[in-house]
Amino acid sequence: MSNKTEEAAIRAVIEDWASALRTKDAARMTSHGVAEMVHYSMAPPLVSDGTGLNALQTWFDTWQGPIGYELRDLAITVGDDVAFCHGLNHMTGTQTIGETDVWFRRTMGFRKIDGRWKIVHSHESVPFYMDGSDKAAVDLKP
Repeated sequence: MSNKTEEAAIRAVIEDWASALRTKDAARMTSHGVAEMVHYSMAPPLVSDGTGLNALQTWFDTWQGPIGYELRDLAITVGDDVAFCHGLNHMTGTQTIGETDVWFRRTMGFRKIDGRWKIVHSHESVPFYMDGSDKAAVDLKP
């Protein structure tokens, strides 16, 4: 397959993954990853794996209604059986603690396993103010 075809296949995985996040479908979302996936989430712990279905559903339950999730500046690099993407993500909605409106960075790594692209690595982060406060810079916008 051509790199354009493989890129389109990866983009379809990302779009379905994001759609599952928007509709709070934890099973569909985790189906795109592997059990041994390494996930550096903004939420504790420092490292989690791809088996966190219950934790993901618990987090989804803190949202009232759908989650707004925008992918911006998504760049995908494809090899024969390994690929990665990076971009900015915008999450909005109402949680039990109030309104959420945050931009953050996400990088995902993929492996082609049995002919299908699977997420093997995910890293999300927000910058922090380097003024000694160590506060997350969740007010930044692109």
